[in-house]
Amino acid sequence: MHSILILFAHPRFEKSRVNRALLAGVERLPGVTLRDLYEHYPDFNVDVEREKELLSSHQVIVWHHPLYMYSCPALLKQWLDLVLEYGWAHGRGVYSLQDRIVFNALTSGGTRETYSRAGHNRFTVREFLAPFAQTARLCRMRYLPPFVVQGTHLLGEEQLAVHAALYRTLLELLGRGEVDAETIGRFEFLNDWLNQVFGEP
Repeated sequence: MHSILILFAHPRFEKSRVNRALLAGVERLPGVTLRDLYEHYPDFNVDVEREKELLSSHQVIVWHHPLYMYSCPALLKQWLDLVLEYGWAHGRGVYSLQDRIVFNALTSGGTRETYSRAGHNRFTVREFLAPFAQTARLCRMRYLPPFVVQGTHLLGEEQLAVHAALYRTLLELLGRGEVDAETIGRFEFLNDWLNQVFGEP
């Protein structure tokens, strides 16, 4: 079994029905640790050593956040800058997180069509996530495609339940070690792989 650490960062979590639904389906899964960064660090004073301990005791890391101005909320960026430090996560021949699986789970108000070369935002979600992919590469982690829920304002309750079930299924598969990183790496989103395996909702 692989243990999973969800590093959740949303400064307005109470107003996000989509993220509440996603997390409600996974927070009690065996082997899953859900860590709400804004709850733990409202003053942005990240306990670096505690975060390192948590990372060291989990095999799968999830950066779960909304897409804010084409990036992540500020506290998650603070976490990345402080915790994945030189000489521990990378550099000096030390790679404490080597071979850990990591990916982004994110939500966006814009649809998939708006996040495209021809769309309003001009770039794809994968392109906006390039700094995360490179960070994972620097730390010699195995970076997977993101799990993405888009057009959040347009989702009905039935559609939302489907996304929540897919997220739960994904974490269950990762926890059991039943995910081949090379195979799913060919997909743009983890959702695309899940839909191929289990059928379109």
